[in-house]
Amino acid sequence: MTSEPVDETPESLPDDAQVASLLEPLDVGIELALASLQARLARDAQLMHTLDIAYRVVDSPLGSLLLAATDRGIMRVAFERENHQDVLQGLADSVSPRILHAPARLDAAARELDEYFSGTRRQFDLTLDLRLSRGFRLSVLRHLPKIAYGHTESYAQVAQAAGSPNAVRAVGTACATNPLPVIVPCHRVVKSDGSYGGYLGGTEAKHTLLALEAAA
Repeated sequence: MTSEPVDETPESLPDDAQVASLLEPLDVGIELALASLQARLARDAQLMHTLDIAYRVVDSPLGSLLLAATDRGIMRVAFERENHQDVLQGLADSVSPRILHAPARLDAAARELDEYFSGTRRQFDLTLDLRLSRGFRLSVLRHLPKIAYGHTESYAQVAQAAGSPNAVRAVGTACATNPLPVIVPCHRVVKSDGSYGGYLGGTEAKHTLLALEAAA
């Protein structure tokens, strides 16, 4: 007596769409588990005082932005063109190697940036950690938030306001090395003839920010 042959034709096997639908709940479950684990690690690191710098990445009209903060406040906003991994390595070398992806620690910064880009926020209410800048550069950064939303100042005007009227080039350097672009608005500094000048995020990013503020 012979057994019935098993039908192994392609019609009896699940197609790619069926396989994908079966795997999708598993993928979602893994992502949720990883997110939960990441959140727990961040909480544990903070409680054990082994977390010095928290970071997250947010989407924006300027592309992906890296946000990094310490217990003192937000320390870094980095454009994608700066290479986020290089920025994190720089923070590890200059501040602390105890860095962890901890998005919740930067919820307030992410929310305020979203409000700014949507046109509903004109001033940031975030505590800043400005330890990455010193001397005259720090004086420049402290002045920049005083430039009103929708307005600009020339490099010469900023030099005067920062206490060194002849340090126009140094103002340019301070803006080019601003660790907190957008939040500390170096995009509001332009040349005396009204042209944009340089910008860490690129000329197009500077145009986008100034156009956003002019339209409000």
